[in-house]
Amino acid sequence: MKANYHTHTTRCQHAKGSDEDYVLSAIKAGYDELGFSDHAPWKYNSDFHPTMRMELSQFDDYKRSILSLKEKYKDQISIKLGLEVEYYEQYMPWMKQFIKEQELDYIIFGNHFYETDENRFYYGSHIIDNQTMELYLNDAIKGMESGLYAYFAHPDLFMRSLRQWDALCDYAAHVICDKAKELDMILEYNIAGKMVSEQLGREQYPHHCFWEIAADTGCKAIVGMDAHDNLNLEKNEYYDNARAYLKKLGLEVVDTIQFLR
Repeated sequence: MKANYHTHTTRCQHAKGSDEDYVLSAIKAGYDELGFSDHAPWKYNSDFHPTMRMELSQFDDYKRSILSLKEKYKDQISIKLGLEVEYYEQYMPWMKQFIKEQELDYIIFGNHFYETDENRFYYGSHIIDNQTMELYLNDAIKGMESGLYAYFAHPDLFMRSLRQWDALCDYAAHVICDKAKELDMILEYNIAGKMVSEQLGREQYPHHCFWEIAADTGCKAIVGMDAHDNLNLEKNEYYDNARAYLKKLGLEVVDTIQFLR
């Protein structure tokens, strides 16, 4: 089955294309299943307004739109309602209840910020040494151990902060992959990161050293388009090449995920 479970919408403030455009592009590209997983809203304990996710007030429209498209295109493609969610320990009781009340099909783990984005400590630009890497790894482990997530999106995001693979990166990869293997957690090979790497002319994430370690550890992998533009879904060569690369490394590549309901 051809599926993608990492799909954003304009509500996250850094994507383009209508919700229906994503569905039409997925159908055109031959997907059997499309999961929407826009950046999750949070009920903050402050007056913070995020700049890279939907506001909580936008969620009802998000859910209504996706469920409407699910019904409209039910004879052409399977559509799932999800979210990309961090592990913000102080807010997780609220999020767990929210996921249950909203009857989401799944959530994926995006480890973007230290503790909460209210701190503005983004792991994609603030990992510079052992101390900051440990913050990333601690949150990564907590998220994986929670058992809430279908898979770990862009687990090698830390390479967006770093210019070259070194001993610290090697250590981080082993920590993540060992824990993923222990918990049978799927790791995502992220196509949006691949596209950005090509634009920059340097390898950030996904990084080949990380995925070689994942293969040696015996981890499971899934390809995630991380689509922020509906046309990304039509770039079948990225999807196909990623699957071929991961299989060549010897990784078990999964086609679908376990849903919450």
